[in-house]
Amino acid sequence: MTDPNLLRGLAEDLLAGRLSIDHFLQRATGGIADVGPAQVDIDRARRCGFPEVIYGQGKTPEAMLKIVSALVEHGQSVLATRVSPEQAAALGPVFSQGNYNPMARTFRIGSMADSRPSEPRGRVAVVSAGTSDLPVAEEARETALWTGAEVVFVQDVGVAGPHRLRANLPLIEPADAVVVVAGMEGALPSVVGGYVACPVVAVPTSVGYGAAFGGLAALLGMLNSCASNVTVVNIDAGFKGGYVAGLIARNVAAARALAATATGSQGCRGV
Repeated sequence: MTDPNLLRGLAEDLLAGRLSIDHFLQRATGGIADVGPAQVDIDRARRCGFPEVIYGQGKTPEAMLKIVSALVEHGQSVLATRVSPEQAAALGPVFSQGNYNPMARTFRIGSMADSRPSEPRGRVAVVSAGTSDLPVAEEARETALWTGAEVVFVQDVGVAGPHRLRANLPLIEPADAVVVVAGMEGALPSVVGGYVACPVVAVPTSVGYGAAFGGLAALLGMLNSCASNVTVVNIDAGFKGGYVAGLIARNVAAARALAATATGSQGCRGV
């Protein structure tokens, strides 16, 4: 049942012209768009900061079209992950503003920077150990871009050649959060963690020979990192790494803007 106080506030906003009828109905009914194959959460951006993300694997092209349409109709930026070429072929002609990244297997329409242009943007660095890790790293990059963050992408700086990482540190150090994508033994996040003063989101990949166990070795290595600022997401979960980093960067940027405003206000006070 909808909270009566929420309904009262929505009704007041509707009468005052601050809310459209469509948005009133959306909020009053719990923010769910029933499109048949899915119940699309169109109120998630208000609750959680970012809209609902579509996991494309297993969905028909027709279902993808209905879900994306519902999000677009309600003014949401769109991110779909694990998108097949067949799904992309169906989405592309209908949503010409969309961007399909075949390596990342993502389909993206806009970003939170477009829908909230006045909101401070944080900085995310996405760091890839090797070229074999690029599909997962690209998924992380596309996701971080969708969150509205400014993204710098550094690739092929794995521990087999540590000098490559050191050469790129000036790009990585200013970030509010770093996503490090690595397979094999998964050592790179620990090394990066020793250089930066921000959270490092480690993403293990399934890259490696037999004893890598499909990414399990990298996952365990990252979980056992002695770098205190390293946290870990699931194997090949570039989306989760980019999402968490984007959320961190957004909150850091908001805090930085608030601190700057407070400092400016204090500087204007009389004596």
